[in-house]
Amino acid sequence: MGKIELKGIVIIVGNYGSGKTETAVNLAFHRKAAGVDVRMADLDLVNPYFRTREARHILFEKGIQVVLPEEKYMNADLPILAPQVAGLIRNPAELTILDAGGDDTGTTVLAALADSFVGRDVNLIQVVNPLRPFTETVEGCMRIQEEIEASSKLKVTGLVSNANLIDETTPDIIYKGYELIQELSHQAGIRVEFITAHEKLLPGLDLSRFDTPVLPILRQLVPPWKKQGL
Repeated sequence: MGKIELKGIVIIVGNYGSGKTETAVNLAFHRKAAGVDVRMADLDLVNPYFRTREARHILFEKGIQVVLPEEKYMNADLPILAPQVAGLIRNPAELTILDAGGDDTGTTVLAALADSFVGRDVNLIQVVNPLRPFTETVEGCMRIQEEIEASSKLKVTGLVSNANLIDETTPDIIYKGYELIQELSHQAGIRVEFITAHEKLLPGLDLSRFDTPVLPILRQLVPPWKKQGL
């Protein structure tokens, strides 16, 4: 099945609702636990609820540096991170994760950082949740990929299956997501970096069915309306 060995500059992208930020945060935890020096930057200017900055306290507690706007701009949807992010790209950690916004609209900020990426090994990872609109099929996933590449001025280099229905996720959903990401990989000619599965589902999964690594997910991002009900 292999291990997740991602290093260098890793940009996490995906369509709205793909779970890219949850994936980015858990990837940071996973690689940090493996002894890798990890830093992150929040470039999500689209989604007001599921952003890396919402998990900043636990990231800091685990020793992961997070580049964020000044406190007074914390909830602003403005492209104010470019100078700090450019510095992070010029002096990257062993693993530098950039959490970009959803869809092509959210990745336009990456085009503004194009000069900083020149001459650097950049991994642009597309997260796919086949249970979300527009990514139920390989064709839909490839259409989203093309839009992201056009707006970011970068090429997708890796794929991640994040097949889930949150609390209603079953092993069968993860198996079907794996099948779709494998077909997408074959048609697009892009490797699958890993798939995800919530920690509570891992004991019930037949891991021999996967030839890619599995990233355990422990949910860190909860929308305000659900927090109120906890």
